Amino acid sequence: MLRSSALVMVVAAVIGGAGVPAQAASGLTGAQRRVLVDATSRFKDVRKAKAAGYLPTEDCVPGMGYHYSSPRNSENGDVDPVLPEILLYVPVPHGGLRLAGLEFFRPDADGDLRTDVDRPTLFGHPFDGPMAGHPVPKGVPPMPVHYDLHVWLYLPNPDGELTTLNPKVTCP
Repeated sequence: MLRSSALVMVVAAVIGGAGVPAQAASGLTGAQRRVLVDATSRFKDVRKAKAAGYLPTEDCVPGMGYHYSSPRNSENGDVDPVLPEILLYVPVPHGGLRLAGLEFFRPDADGDLRTDVDRPTLFGHPFDGPMAGHPVPKGVPPMPVHYDLHVWLYLPNPDGELTTLNPKVTCP
């Protein structure tokens, strides 16, 4: 059984950032990209992501794909490039999933949409937000005001590797 905070992160992953314009459109350096690839390339095999504790969601989000959320990484409170909170997968023809990108997520410390003194960064790139929590299913605790940053590491994004939505991602 998922704890409430873990369930919120899974739901956040499904709908996190949808329709929110990205603030960090510039890309990563080659060295930064290598750090992320070295830490996550094993998750090209979705079975390894599940074995590492990433929990799948049922819905595909247009422009983002399927989200696999790590409650352990979500609860540590740090922005750690080698421990992304969310892995983004896209469907491939004839079944299966392909790792497309990563999503980093942090709740806003004061929950105030008007302040951003606690805006996290990844390699100096600011997260998007703060943004209001997204709608969640009945019975799930409300999602907090939060920040997130998408990194299109494995599926190039014509709009930029740090933008929220990737127009190449379609859902069945």
